[in-house]
This record gives sequence, C-alpha cells and structure tokens, in this order.
Amino acid sequence: MPTVPTPQTILERVRRDVERNALRARNGIKMAAGVDRPRVGCTAKDVVWQRGRCQVWRYRNDPEVHGGVRYGPPLLLVFSLVSRSYILDLTPGNSFVEQLLEAGFDVYLVDWGEPDQSDAYNQIEDYVDDYIPAAVDRVLELSGSTEVNLLGYCFGGDLTLLYAAHHPDAPLRSLTVLATPVDFRHMGPLADLFGRDKMEVDEVLGDDGNVPPSVLAQAFRALTPTYEVTRYVTLWERLWSDEYVASYQAMTGWSDDHVPFPGTTARQLVQMLIRDNGLATDRLTLDGDRVHLRDITVPFLTVRANRDHIVPAEATAALIDLVGSEDKHELRLDAGHMGLVVGRTAARTTVPAIIDFIRKRSEPLNAAIGASQ
Repeated sequence: MPTVPTPQTILERVRRDVERNALRARNGIKMAAGVDRPRVGCTAKDVVWQRGRCQVWRYRNDPEVHGGVRYGPPLLLVFSLVSRSYILDLTPGNSFVEQLLEAGFDVYLVDWGEPDQSDAYNQIEDYVDDYIPAAVDRVLELSGSTEVNLLGYCFGGDLTLLYAAHHPDAPLRSLTVLATPVDFRHMGPLADLFGRDKMEVDEVLGDDGNVPPSVLAQAFRALTPTYEVTRYVTLWERLWSDEYVASYQAMTGWSDDHVPFPGTTARQLVQMLIRDNGLATDRLTLDGDRVHLRDITVPFLTVRANRDHIVPAEATAALIDLVGSEDKHELRLDAGHMGLVVGRTAARTTVPAIIDFIRKRSEPLNAAIGASQ
C-alpha cells in the first residue's frame, strides 16, 4: 500500500513550494529587468597579437591564484568562427580556461573577433595558412618555446586539423580537437539545407557579404525545434535556484550570441566540406595543394559528445581513423556540445582527461625551459 504522508510532511511540502514560488517570482523579475546578469569571460588576459579583428590572448597564470605556469610547451586554443569564444571562459568557477591555468599551463587563445565587410572575402586558407601560423609564431616568441600544444573547438578544430595537415612540419607537440566534424553527411539540417543542388550561400548573405548572426541563430534553432519550449519549461521548474538561473543565463546568452560568418569562407565550407565532404573523402584542396589528414602525425586526441545536437557524434566518428598519428586517442562522453567545456561533466570528466593527455606529452617547467635553450 502507498505510504500516506503525515500532516507534518504535507506542511513541509507546502512551505517549500511557497518559498520556491517566492524565489521564482523574484528571479523572474530580475531576469525580465536584466539585472544581476552573470559576468562572462572574466579571467585576466592580455592581447599579445592582433591582425584585423583577429587577436591572440594570453591568460595570466597568477601563482597565487592558479599556481603559476608549471608545464611546457604552451597551450594555444583556437576557437570557432561561428560564435564568441567566452564559452571557454564562461563564469568564475565554471571556466575551461581556469582549469587549464590551474593545471599549470601557459594558456593562449585565438579569438577571431566580429567579422565585418573587410572580412567577407576571407578564405579558409587565410585562417589555416596565415592567422594560425602567425599566432603560433607569436606564442613561441613570447614563451621561448620551440613547440606548442594546439587545441581546437568545433569548427576551430577543423581549422587546426587543416593547419596541421597542410603544415606537417608545424611546431606542434600535440593536437586536441573537441566536437569537430569531419563527415559532414551527418550534420543534419545543415547538410540537408546546403546539400548538392539546394540552397546557395549567396541567398542568405547580408549587405556586408557575410552570413548574418540572425541566420546562424535560426539555423541552430532548426537543429532542435523543441528546444525553445523545453528550455523554458526546465527554467520554470528551476527558477527558484539562484545557481541554476545564473548558469542558464550565461549558457543561453552564449548560445544566442552569434557573430557574422565570412561569406567566402561559408561558400568554401558548403562546397568543400558539405557537398564534396572533402575531409572524410580525402579530396580537400587548399591553395592548390591536396590536404590529407593522414599527414597529421603528432600525438592526437579527439573528444566527442553523444548528445551533441550541433555536431552529431556520427559527424565526428571517422576522425580517429583519418588522422595518421600513431599516438592517437578518442574520448566519447555522454554530454552535449557545450557540456564538453562547461558544466559538471566538463569539470569532472572532459577537462581532466584533456589535461591528462596534454600533461603527459609535456614537461615540467624547468625541463621544458632547458629543452628549449
């Protein structure tokens, strides 16, 4: 027989529901008014290189806060062109960058900025053969190292793959990519929309020659049509929790915060990666050169997410076999796209695994300095 709740239990439940409803009302008013929004991208950093809108940031590894730099070579993060990089440094206590600093790395990040009309003619080659090599050179200059550990997120991972494959002699100690698609047949609505003989990129370009942020936002919403409803239902259920509301605001704020995508690069992406499926079929050409992922031979890690609605796990599955490295590894997690770098799964599983992989292919600082001299 079911247990009959006691009057005391019923009273406690009523009291809890009343308190939570009051908190829901308070937090709902704050959200509507736009007050107490969480601060994002707070880790102290310096701009150490810039070309156009592209910048390289060096995060300050404060010995009293993070323990100082204890491992070399330095770690360079390459973000995607689609959205803003602060997802990697979301909020204090929920930051991928913070964890990397606390692990003892000298951390740099390539931030692409917000493209405008002058970026509309940028090609994939500009990023792979110009910006990334220049960023690597600057990191080497500042750190005094002869190599870097390289890490790419989402389409930033594709850029690092192409850089490493097109420059097999690049000064890389290791390469790590997160949520990086290579088989674009499995990119869902994106592949369906721009597949052969379907929509052309020029149909969605803005007056500045770039794909507008509104188009990108709508495209991502199409990936999960029910997300707008379910996220508000979940928000209502947890609206009483200050911690949940702060995390919700930070993460949904980022997921809605897109930047223009360079028009020429978008045309190349559609033709080379979606229609030709060039990475998976080994038919990709950059600046007249055939580029083969098998030419990547540095220690390699690919991190995949089973519940990724932006880059489905099937789109990343072939990568481990395409890369030519002997020392290569795959980490597959029950997480979403953002859950690889922020949140509890990231803090407990993803980031520690990435740190362990990179640290095992690095040296303690004194040894690293000695080796570079």
